[in-house]
Amino acid sequence: MNFDEDTYIQLIKYILAKCYNKPNLGKTVLCNMMYFIDFNYYEIYGTLLTKETYIKSKKGIKPKHFREVTQNLIEKKQLFLRREPYYNRVIHRYYLTIIPQVKFGENELKIINLSINRLMNHNATSISKYAQKDPPFNMASLGEKIDCQHVFSRNKHYSVKKIKPQNK
Repeated sequence: MNFDEDTYIQLIKYILAKCYNKPNLGKTVLCNMMYFIDFNYYEIYGTLLTKETYIKSKKGIKPKHFREVTQNLIEKKQLFLRREPYYNRVIHRYYLTIIPQVKFGENELKIINLSINRLMNHNATSISKYAQKDPPFNMASLGEKIDCQHVFSRNKHYSVKKIKPQNK
């Protein structure tokens, strides 16, 4: 699978636009949302939406291209990053400089919106704990790629199989 940078950028922008008023949406929450969107999409359609590679790290889920892509968006002045206080911590929060145009199809938006709605109220700690119990994350070793095939081992708390895909 080849990384789909355009879809990845659109997904980052869409999440940031949809959750603009959520003070908890720092880097950790954003990265975990992207992981769940990709893996939920894989569970239904058999392919990752963005074709991103996710690595299991000591701090949780690490998308391989996140830093490079967000840095490019910051350089192009499409995003900016602020470090903000959030309770007794500091979060890295991204902001859009323009309102994005939605370029996703109906089936893609169904999975994206379902995933966002499930996760948008989590903070970094709670979303990380939630992700650590997801079978694909559990089955990977530290520093290793998280295998999307393991979504088929998910239980009812993680599975999105109940969503019926329409013709793509």
